[in-house]
Amino acid sequence: MTATENTQVLLGSRPVGEPTPENFRIERTAVPEPGDGEALVRTVYLSLDPYMRGRMSAAESYAEPTPVGGVMPGGTVGEVVESRDPALQPGDLVLGYAGWQEYAVAPARSLRKVATDLPPSTALGVLGMPGFTAYSGLTLLGQPKAGETVVVAAATGPVGSAVGQIAKILGCRAVGIAGGPEKVAHLRELGFDAALDHRADDFADQLAAATPDGIDVYFENVGGHVWDAVLPRLNLYARVPVCGLVAHYNETELPPGPDRSPALMRHVLNKSLTIRGFIQSEFVAEHYGRFLEEMGGWVREGKVAYREDVVEGLEQAPEAFIGMLRGRNFGKLLVKVS
Repeated sequence: MTATENTQVLLGSRPVGEPTPENFRIERTAVPEPGDGEALVRTVYLSLDPYMRGRMSAAESYAEPTPVGGVMPGGTVGEVVESRDPALQPGDLVLGYAGWQEYAVAPARSLRKVATDLPPSTALGVLGMPGFTAYSGLTLLGQPKAGETVVVAAATGPVGSAVGQIAKILGCRAVGIAGGPEKVAHLRELGFDAALDHRADDFADQLAAATPDGIDVYFENVGGHVWDAVLPRLNLYARVPVCGLVAHYNETELPPGPDRSPALMRHVLNKSLTIRGFIQSEFVAEHYGRFLEEMGGWVREGKVAYREDVVEGLEQAPEAFIGMLRGRNFGKLLVKVS
């Protein structure tokens, strides 16, 4: 029997600086009904990701901001409850973009069935948007060559951990940066050649010691003081794919201090650096199929490991999201909704 009540988490107000629980609002509405060509999907897992902080802001970005009062956006894996399209049947597990809610209606063509021989949650992590961000950014933009040094921050997260492990598969030396001894130890378990704690007082010196031959590829998803330590270590013709700047997501104005862009541009010119921002969606049409085949094979063969941090209950999503922006999660952060 289909439920009649749908729990949703809405954007209650736009945060100034770090989000607070008051920026979210929980609402209960009627479960929607699918029309022709649509399916009603019950959310099983909700993905929480740093990009959502940008959607809470009205600032110009690569995507439209979430309207105040709108459902918070997010990738989901759900079970088809009712389908009015022959391509989907009740009970099918599908990847979609239902956002922070228990039930949603979507066009069947926008939903993709997930692999049945792996946990469905992997479609939101190592075999989903984070994994594809790592795969596309590293292989297409970083273009690492065997023997080169690849450095990645937030290296125990779903993107960073995949970057380091793919780099190892491609014959590179992988240096991971994380926060705290437990996460650093996990990087060693994953096979990183060096694991550094960015909270250490001598972090810059440790990075220099761990990269005696410099850095050929730096996968940037953090910014902040990690970037400050990395920049002088970049080699001639180094490549820097940029997929995120989580250290700055809560800033509402430019940080105080001198304009440091001239120093950055000198490095770019003198070392012929390639710094390329990207959103993984730009590569989906041409490369996503190959990613699923290659990454899926590596996961099944045990060459790429993954870790998940699962929170129970949709009502816990706001606190879990705020904690993620503070670096509290350990692995791919998911909410088990139902």
